[in-house]
Amino acid sequence: MEATKQPHRRLPPWLKRPLPRSRGQKPLDDLLDHQRLHTVCEEANCPNKAQCFAHGTATFMILGDVCTRRCQFCSVKSGRPPMPPDPDEPRRLAETSAAMKLEHVVITSVDRDDLEDGGSAHWAAVISAVRAALPDATIEVLTPDFQAIDWQIDTVIDAAPRIYNHNIEVVPSLFKAIQPSKRFDRSLYTLRRAKQRAPEMITKSGLMVGLGETRNELRSTFRELRSVGVDMLTVGQYLKPEPGLAEVVKYYEPREFDEIRDEALALGFPKVASGPFVRSSYNAKEQFLLG
Repeated sequence: MEATKQPHRRLPPWLKRPLPRSRGQKPLDDLLDHQRLHTVCEEANCPNKAQCFAHGTATFMILGDVCTRRCQFCSVKSGRPPMPPDPDEPRRLAETSAAMKLEHVVITSVDRDDLEDGGSAHWAAVISAVRAALPDATIEVLTPDFQAIDWQIDTVIDAAPRIYNHNIEVVPSLFKAIQPSKRFDRSLYTLRRAKQRAPEMITKSGLMVGLGETRNELRSTFRELRSVGVDMLTVGQYLKPEPGLAEVVKYYEPREFDEIRDEALALGFPKVASGPFVRSSYNAKEQFLLG
């Protein structure tokens, strides 16, 4: 029997906004191309790319552009990465960060389950190179779960980023359907390990909404995150980035994001960003002014 075609969901007015002038986008595109660097903005079809590039900011994506996992919300290519980590990438990324005069450097990566160390040594090399080039910059990392292997997580923690972020992405009941190669307990353990290993380091996590979760499930997930010491929380609307990925079940209204923020703050999170266009690394510095 032929599958029923999902109806197209029309974007509500609060998710429509004019594109910014692109004066700042081409120079940054050219710089990233010249340095052979990837950004999650580009690879994941982030809806905030135009705004970020126009303001000269980007989230660097290291370890290539092919992920060993296939999540149903993400448009990054999936498969077996064709190349080992590029040993010159830390230098190029650090030089680019310095050229952009960044005060807050955000770095993420694809999953590299094909590597014996999950890519953790490369992560540490990138952090060290950026710190050498920009000693006063805040370094925020958005890491994979490293399959909850202590020594791999510790390799990144010991490089001493200021903020250690690992996104839960969805409530536990949606893991199997949306990110089948991941496990909620592993993600939670990664965040717990980071806080236990370096209590002074800020830990952060984020979720998407609109994939079929309930508000009670969100509250329960927030409690779990807070129980392992997560300091910062981001909550944003899921927007289907390309055909073939998970469908949007619901568009949350702005007032609902305000309610979610207030509920999370009441649970003890020091910092919460909740809104339709909120993403884990979007306006990271502005959302969380660090003292």
